[in-house]
Amino acid sequence: MKCPFCQGSSHVVDTREVAVSIRRRRECDACGQRFTTYERIAATNLQIIKSDGRREDFNRDKLIASMRLACAKRPVSVDTLEAIAAEVETSLYRLGRTEVPSELIGEQVMRQLRQLDDVAYVRFASVYRRFADLEVLAEEIDQLRLSKELAEERRRQIAMEL
Repeated sequence: MKCPFCQGSSHVVDTREVAVSIRRRRECDACGQRFTTYERIAATNLQIIKSDGRREDFNRDKLIASMRLACAKRPVSVDTLEAIAAEVETSLYRLGRTEVPSELIGEQVMRQLRQLDDVAYVRFASVYRRFADLEVLAEEIDQLRLSKELAEERRRQIAMEL
């Protein structure tokens, strides 16, 4: 593989399996720069049915870009976003359908972000669900707060039982 920095040849330093792909850490033989590549099977084209009825090809990079926007200035690594995208993509292909509604993707991403980072979840949900006003947004935040409190209470109860 050619180096993206100087176009020299590179060698593999480390290889790991990540969800539906293989992650390879490479080092350029000429300039010494390190970079990461992902190798995955080219699957059949998956069509996404948008909310207005349009259809477009599934684009993993577009999915990652939307999550990166939601996670901007948050302590969430790109590797974590790649893993979420891989998990969502795998679940879509496992459905065995050639067309899936965009709502399905949005719900899966929101479920993952809700567990990962509250602020990123609210950012993504505000765009995805198109909150009409501040009251609807406040209700969503209250629900998030309540579910976090219930989970914390469950953890405390389990800790006390031990």
